[in-house]
Amino acid sequence: MCSMKKYKIIVVFLFFCASVYSQNTITGTFPGLANQQIKLVGFNGFEPYTIDSTQADEKGDFNLSYSDEDYGMGYLSAQDNKPFFVVLSEEEIKLKVYPVGNSYRGETFVLPETIKILEGKENQLFEQYETEHPRREQALSAWIYLEKLYTLDSLFAIEDIPKQVILKEKQRIKAEDSLFLAGLDPDYYVSWYLPVRKLVSSVPTIAQYRTDEIPVAIQTFRKLDYTDIRLYKSGLLKETIEAHFWLIENSGRSLDLVYIEMNKSIDILVGNLLSDEQRLNTITEYLFKFLEMRSLLNASEYLALKLLNEQGCTINNDFAAQLESYRAMKKGNTAPDFDFKKDLFAPGYAAADIPQKLSDLKSKYTVVVFGASWCPQCPQDLSQIAGFYKKWGKYAVEVVFVSLDENEKLFKSFVGVFPFISLCDYQKWESPAAISYYVSATPTIYLLDDKQQILLRPNSVKQLDSWIDWYLVQGNK
Repeated sequence: MCSMKKYKIIVVFLFFCASVYSQNTITGTFPGLANQQIKLVGFNGFEPYTIDSTQADEKGDFNLSYSDEDYGMGYLSAQDNKPFFVVLSEEEIKLKVYPVGNSYRGETFVLPETIKILEGKENQLFEQYETEHPRREQALSAWIYLEKLYTLDSLFAIEDIPKQVILKEKQRIKAEDSLFLAGLDPDYYVSWYLPVRKLVSSVPTIAQYRTDEIPVAIQTFRKLDYTDIRLYKSGLLKETIEAHFWLIENSGRSLDLVYIEMNKSIDILVGNLLSDEQRLNTITEYLFKFLEMRSLLNASEYLALKLLNEQGCTINNDFAAQLESYRAMKKGNTAPDFDFKKDLFAPGYAAADIPQKLSDLKSKYTVVVFGASWCPQCPQDLSQIAGFYKKWGKYAVEVVFVSLDENEKLFKSFVGVFPFISLCDYQKWESPAAISYYVSATPTIYLLDDKQQILLRPNSVKQLDSWIDWYLVQGNK
């Protein structure tokens, strides 16, 4: 009996190994790709990765492999890097390019319509939808244009029959598209992928032409499961996050309502991800950077404070330090004072009047900028500030540049042309001023009032100048 059990265990183990390491293949015949290197690339979160690579033979035949771990979306690329997308499911995929006239114009995946999928059911369905859906969208846009014409133009508004025909055709097109998606086998990857891709790709059109669909689209984004491995293997993770919040930003609401809706989406997203700390960190860090890049600072601050106050998760150290700056240095807080130690340049100040610390300044407003000569963006930003300095000075705005340089010669050479206060203690990130202001990136900019209360944390000089124009220049007219 012991021997029988041992054999059973071996058989089960061999079957398990075969399942884990089973390989699926993609074969293709592309005469125009003869002797070229061809790659199969998959997706893992935000990053693509090479699954397999091979060289086509002299006839353009090639064979690539992928495992069950690569299940999701992928793409083929040759020397011109033009991608041809494929569904990496548990099926063999066979492709062939057909000539148009006397040439193989699809030879480098440039014209996917010349590529035929001979084997691979999911890929055939994917190809069918990718061919039909854009045509339906074009037709739908045309009918929507006519609907507006027959509704708003007095010349056509009296015609009821055309309006009924337009409505009926719109409904038919939408139903046809929905029926195709509903008819997909729920076990197929494309049954999940195609609706998500449709949602993401439709966002610009919805925001501009089909605004009545905005609420439903936002709700659909909120229902997405960000712990679903299918999303991480789709190549759509970045686009899904950006499209969701871009649609809210461009939904036609006031800015206050935009932030309310964004905060709702942030609450749902964070709640969805609490069970998976690794993905929570990855997704929220990307979203945080996206919101900052688009100057949606109220939303990025809300996200930062929510994560810091969330007891059920652990934030990566570097990301947590970045978020902590929002709690300590948010609008309305009092910024720390700091000494003007070591080297100090104060053009325009008499020797007896040179300030020794931030609180010595007599200006009504102070712009504090943290940067360095080695920072790629800093020279451009500081040059812009220098250009605005005279205009800002008329409204009692002073500028203090805190350099994180370590080299005295580089610092002095860098700041010699600036008309504002510049200082450096050559301690880089360990500078007491940088630490007290939670500086983790350069340039970092704050606008303070005469009590050192934080009025603004702009993410660009342009935003800072716009604030000064609106509140100071226009306010004094």
